[in-house]
Amino acid sequence: MFKILVSDKLEKEGLDILAADKRFTVDCKFGLPADELKKIIGDYDALIVRSGTQVTSPIIEAADKLKVIGRAGVGLDNVDLPAATKKGVVAMNTPAGNTTSTAEHTMSLIMALSRNIPQAVASLKSGKWERSKFTGVELYGKVLGIIGLGRIGSTVAKMAQGYGMITLGFDPYLSAEIAAKNGIKLVDLNEIYKTADYITVHIPKTEETTHMIGEEQIALMKKSARLINCARGGIIDEAALIKALQEKRIAGAALDVYEVEPPDFNSPLFKMDNCITTPHLGASTSEAQLNVAIEIAHAVKDALTGAGIRNAANFPSLSMESYRAIEPYLKLAQGMGKFAGQLVQGRISHVTITYSGAVAKEKVTAVTMALAHGLLSPALGEEVNTINALNMMKERGINIKEIVSSQEGEYVNSIALDIATDKEPFYLLGTLSSNKQPRIVKINNVYVETVPQGHMLFINNNDKPGIVGAIGTLLAAENINIAGITLGREDQHGVAVSVVNVDSEIPESVIEKLRKTKNILFVKAIKV
Repeated sequence: MFKILVSDKLEKEGLDILAADKRFTVDCKFGLPADELKKIIGDYDALIVRSGTQVTSPIIEAADKLKVIGRAGVGLDNVDLPAATKKGVVAMNTPAGNTTSTAEHTMSLIMALSRNIPQAVASLKSGKWERSKFTGVELYGKVLGIIGLGRIGSTVAKMAQGYGMITLGFDPYLSAEIAAKNGIKLVDLNEIYKTADYITVHIPKTEETTHMIGEEQIALMKKSARLINCARGGIIDEAALIKALQEKRIAGAALDVYEVEPPDFNSPLFKMDNCITTPHLGASTSEAQLNVAIEIAHAVKDALTGAGIRNAANFPSLSMESYRAIEPYLKLAQGMGKFAGQLVQGRISHVTITYSGAVAKEKVTAVTMALAHGLLSPALGEEVNTINALNMMKERGINIKEIVSSQEGEYVNSIALDIATDKEPFYLLGTLSSNKQPRIVKINNVYVETVPQGHMLFINNNDKPGIVGAIGTLLAAENINIAGITLGREDQHGVAVSVVNVDSEIPESVIEKLRKTKNILFVKAIKV
């Protein structure tokens, strides 16, 4: 008998699926304080939440029987994934349940912006008849720039095409061929900013995407441009957006999400006629609520009864015995993927993974999944997980090939990663140290030895004296401690590689200072 706790309101249809199985006992206890949840969680095998319950590390630590955490929704930001993984608890979500709902809300905001609907309604209800004041614009023939072409972004494109809109898209993990089949022209971000009449974002909020649309990007836009965000608050810099709207630099904006929720209602965003706001309603339809409830109920049921694990964010489909055998390689592969995903240039078309030595004797599919997860995660964030990463690569037209070599390579065990793009190829070689800790030992043609972990700096520089000293002096002045540094070069006096592990996040201001340092050619801050 399995005990399931549902701590946030779930649609009855989802509860009925669980209640119908005689192997389950289902308790619904909504709105529990954290200390009370911590007291009772030890009795349960599964926990189902929405966004209200914060599943923190102390709660997970107290959950001695817990096997599954199910989130009825896309995000898992209210679940401490590292704590769940450490505890051996599978955390899963429902990435497809609110696709249509969020896409439709995006189109609703686009229409509302175009025809001044909220302003006209308010005016009419105040007793005014101001037809000429609210003259709008048509969508037909206008250019819609979509940043992020996952499930929601692609659905928005189809809907917009029904209005006769021209759809441009940016997604480095979608092939041009698949985009073209869907009527989308892939372009770079700057072209979207410069040419689109409407710009909508459908990407996760990560370190890379926070404030990705700020003053510099808005300055590229046409004065007739309109910005829409139904994804995550903070992708658009609110301060920069407010300034642009006040100065009429763009025609308008529509926001469903905010940097802080609930937001500060004294913000100018809620006082300007050229900004439409809704209270995070993207997934708030009865159909979406029903879909995610049914989806998570089936997922939790299957996970508990051994029928399979899907949409898990932190655990591959492995027996515990097999997992222990390949765990060090999973960490190495995911670290290599995250490292590469932040450095690769261009649109990825092919990925080849070659396993040599000891790792080649294991079942490597789960290792490939971990590497794919790492590779996609810098761009796709919580939308991608170990389970769905390979399918997401396939959907984006990225070919992935596994080679299991019977020949021992340069190292006793190694994973080689070859990435082909429309710009420059990228290569990594990884191995395990004697204590089974992950190491990257070759980047492109340069031998190095670095740990893919935490905050890192990747630097290309001219092979000249003084580079190491300059890096160390600059970081020391900013009170950033160096945990490790590795250097490598292909040829004397050519271009060298420096990889620096540091103990804390590196501010953008420091990155800019490094970029301006003599003989430094390229700098990238990496988080693994």
